[in-house]
Amino acid sequence: MALRVGDKISNFKGKDANGNDFNIESIIGKKPIVIYFYPKDNTSICTAQACSFRDQYEEFTDLGAEVIGVSSDSVASHKDFAKEHQLPFILLSDSDKKIRTLFGVPSALFGLLPGRVTYVVDKKGVVQLIFNSIKGQNHIVKALESIKKLVS
Repeated sequence: MALRVGDKISNFKGKDANGNDFNIESIIGKKPIVIYFYPKDNTSICTAQACSFRDQYEEFTDLGAEVIGVSSDSVASHKDFAKEHQLPFILLSDSDKKIRTLFGVPSALFGLLPGRVTYVVDKKGVVQLIFNSIKGQNHIVKALESIKKLVS
């Protein structure tokens, strides 16, 4: 069952790019969150999307929000990806696809690729925006607009 706007996200855990345990409960109740699911580290669209979030990360943090990227890549892949592109935000490894399944992220391109979906979640953990598009850079614009509405 896919999450919809107005749904509260379930608790989830994962490993970040440094191999540390991450629990979404450490953020819920404190700040809004942008959680974006992407297909694969170091592919052209995914890299452009991650770098766009990087380039505008300060805008998100100035608004009090956190950004989290999620893909099924390994912790080691995320570590290299984050280092190479100087990504300041959290990257979670979802190698067992539990987080993707929890959110109900659909596959793209006839089921051949993991989907690219961004969720904006308010600080209470309630989904305010779901944006599904294969165009990676559109996600940053939509997420930033949504965060600005949340905090204004």
